[in-house]
Amino acid sequence: RSTDNMAYTTIDDPSKYFQIALYTGNGNDDKSIPFSSANYTDEYVGQDIQGDFFWVKRRDSGTDHWEIMDTVRGIGSTTYSLGFSTGVDGTESGTSNIIKSVQSNGMTLGTNPQVNRADEPYAAYIWKAGTTASATESGSNLAYSRSINTTSKFMISAYTGTGSGGDTLAHGLGSAPKFWACKNRGASGWSWYVYHGANTSQPETENLYFNNNDATLDDATRWDDTAPTGTEIAFGTNGGVNADGNTYMCYAWGEVQGFSKFGVYTGNGSADGPYVYTGFRPSMLIIKRTDSTKDWYLYDDKRDTYNPQTTYFRTNSNDGEGTTDNYVDYLSNGFKLRGTSSVTNADGGTYVYMAWATHPFVTSTGVPCPAR
Repeated sequence: RSTDNMAYTTIDDPSKYFQIALYTGNGNDDKSIPFSSANYTDEYVGQDIQGDFFWVKRRDSGTDHWEIMDTVRGIGSTTYSLGFSTGVDGTESGTSNIIKSVQSNGMTLGTNPQVNRADEPYAAYIWKAGTTASATESGSNLAYSRSINTTSKFMISAYTGTGSGGDTLAHGLGSAPKFWACKNRGASGWSWYVYHGANTSQPETENLYFNNNDATLDDATRWDDTAPTGTEIAFGTNGGVNADGNTYMCYAWGEVQGFSKFGVYTGNGSADGPYVYTGFRPSMLIIKRTDSTKDWYLYDDKRDTYNPQTTYFRTNSNDGEGTTDNYVDYLSNGFKLRGTSSVTNADGGTYVYMAWATHPFVTSTGVPCPAR
């Protein structure tokens, strides 16, 4: 068979661990949003999940912020939110009536207009963690509380900094994470600090910012010039990730064959752009040029249900969604650049990407999944 030499996925149905929900707000209390088969028509996806990490964005406005919430900080009437900005917990939209509760197959929203304006469209990106409880491990000198999923390699961690170089945070994923973002929760003015495992040949020396369009920055004070291991992440002395007594959030992902991929490609400036192999059909794709000042572009297969993918958000902007000629085709085993814009495909430009699957190219039993 043509699939005999292919490595099979360990996650046949990505919807058990990651989903995208599109919804329209009603402005009322107790707005219910399903994370379940109600969001899908594809026979290969559509499981109920209980979410632990939530990105929500109003689609048609630049006045409403990104809202980022998680179950480690807490869900309920005093839910704290972060945005992709330099703000702190709750400063952008208050701390009430955002997510009121989380169910085994969805969430219930309150009346906060950032997530539930009447008759306005929203997109929500949801990851499941929560299969392993908080723990204390040897090798971590930072105090933390966390939720992890060792199958999908995803961690949510709330930790407290010490301000000392060489500090480490245990992640519990079982393999070195490939991508993470850290945010100072209590001190204003700090950006979102990002590590990407394909960002140059020595990614532990580099930093990107999720909330702005800067090119990659070489600075040892972020990750202490120390690569992550199968057990821990290292931090330097920078206040954005490790000031004494400051509280932080860290969201970290590892690669899972057939489910998630964090890589790099070089643009060619042609409408017949690079093909990038991921081993799955992407559901969500984020692209950032690292050798130049360019935005983070987020595509997904719920807002664009067929190729080319043209509708985007920018994580470093509060703007609503736009459409672009930075075309991307989703394929059964990866994606292909179709546009010539320098945002995604400049000749010789260097780009990192983060991708999560709709379905794997080959299932755990070796059965090919059809392209949609």
